[in-house]
Amino acid sequence: MRTHVGEQLPGHDDYALERVPDRARYSWFSVATQRFGQLSALAQFLLGATLGFGMSFWDAVLAITIGSVLLEIVTIFVGIAGMREGLSTSVLARWCGFGRKGSALVGLIIAVSLIGWFGVQNAVFAAGLAAIVAGPPVWLLALLGGIAVTVIVVFGFGSMAWTAYLTVPAFLLLAGWSVTTELSRHPLAELVSSPPPGTPISLPAGATLVAGGFIVGAVMTPDMTRFNRSAADVVKQTVVGVTLGEYVVGLIGVLLAHAARTSDVVMIITTASGLVGTLVLVASILKINDWNLYSSSLGLVNVIDVLFGRKLNRAVVTLAVGVLGSVLSAVGILGYFVPMLTFIGILMPPVAGIMIAEYFVVRAWRGDLAESARAARLPAQAPDFVPAGLLAWAAAAVVGYTVQAGIPALNSLVVGFAVYAVLGKLGVVRVGGS
Repeated sequence: MRTHVGEQLPGHDDYALERVPDRARYSWFSVATQRFGQLSALAQFLLGATLGFGMSFWDAVLAITIGSVLLEIVTIFVGIAGMREGLSTSVLARWCGFGRKGSALVGLIIAVSLIGWFGVQNAVFAAGLAAIVAGPPVWLLALLGGIAVTVIVVFGFGSMAWTAYLTVPAFLLLAGWSVTTELSRHPLAELVSSPPPGTPISLPAGATLVAGGFIVGAVMTPDMTRFNRSAADVVKQTVVGVTLGEYVVGLIGVLLAHAARTSDVVMIITTASGLVGTLVLVASILKINDWNLYSSSLGLVNVIDVLFGRKLNRAVVTLAVGVLGSVLSAVGILGYFVPMLTFIGILMPPVAGIMIAEYFVVRAWRGDLAESARAARLPAQAPDFVPAGLLAWAAAAVVGYTVQAGIPALNSLVVGFAVYAVLGKLGVVRVGGS
């Protein structure tokens, strides 16, 4: 893997407000490892166990299949847009349905949501580590853990890739060791054919859990794929990362739930294998939390640029946000904000739908993007707001919040896509915009 030392180390800005040049792109495997790292985490074990507790094995397989295909479609389309333009999600949103100030709103929602989840995950990390290391208080471990992740993210994409190379294999080996202890007590055929041990979950509800569980990660895809070299690379990394993450880790969670007859995977792993199981918890959270912090810093850099005209270095913003999130998790207040973070998550899926509609269907600003790409710069102008995009966003958010039939996250994404596409075909997207 290339490290681009001469280009990346000075300032560690990672092209936060500009196009990633071809010379700074990475192999698809480097990016795929990080994508798989996001999905091969404890959250996928929890998701699989939740499905397994309420569904038969084969119904869970079907739910994972439906949810994964939906995620892959969204991820591939948004990812290709990010790869072609070399821009992060929040910056690309300026010319993909939201405008400059609209993109600042997108960036702010991304930042608040992911900073919150960074702190919540860091608190879980500290609690897990405290079970291994006797003596240090949880708040101190939360500070140390949060600062460790912050240092990794300060150094940018290359540093995060190396972290994935270390933590992903470690996670898989440790997880394999810990789950074997529990699964070895039961014949595989028995687990596959056994009825769900808990309250039944319908197929639509199961698919909702799968698709909704990673939809925010799908929206953030351009932050990652702007470092890809081709559309084929985006497709390969998505298919490999999402498929392996959802199926391998998710189905192990399903089997664990059938074996232990509980959905509490954390308890299963940590009690079944003690130290090794707790290390699984620590390794999994470390890998997903770096991307929480990375994407939140990119969103904030865009917000500050648009609203205050200040081009702050991404590394500096990362350091400030990481320290803040670490302190908040150490004092234990972020756990109270989980309902708010969940509500904010409702606003995320439509962003992907609107961006896909603009970039691939309406194409109102594709000419501007193409012309500026030839000069390796950003378009000279962008609208402040795109009323059609804001209208589509509002309508989609209402549907996502109020309509519980089907898959709410997908419902809101489809509504955002459809409303914006229709308004685009009516020729009103660029009304009032540049």
